[in-house]
Amino acid sequence: MARAHRVAIITTVFSVLYLLAFFQVLAVPLMDDRIVEEILPVIPWWILVSFGSYSLWSLGWGIFTFRDCPEAYKELLGEINQAKNELRARGVTVD
Repeated sequence: MARAHRVAIITTVFSVLYLLAFFQVLAVPLMDDRIVEEILPVIPWWILVSFGSYSLWSLGWGIFTFRDCPEAYKELLGEINQAKNELRARGVTVD
């Protein structure tokens, strides 16, 4: 099973469980009903903010450690120069 299939299945299962708890079809064990009513509506926003924070951190860390990969740095600069040369050959001003 591919990773995408696993992520889709896990996401579907958790979404169904969340919706069943949100619409009070399933009871949340070991929690008071008042607390459940306050917490469940904000869980999707919490997940969205957490994912955004993780994404920004991951992007920032990648930029911070970019020079730690000299082979990738040289390869990227070579690809940029190649693209510039191809654009110049087609008559596009790059500089």
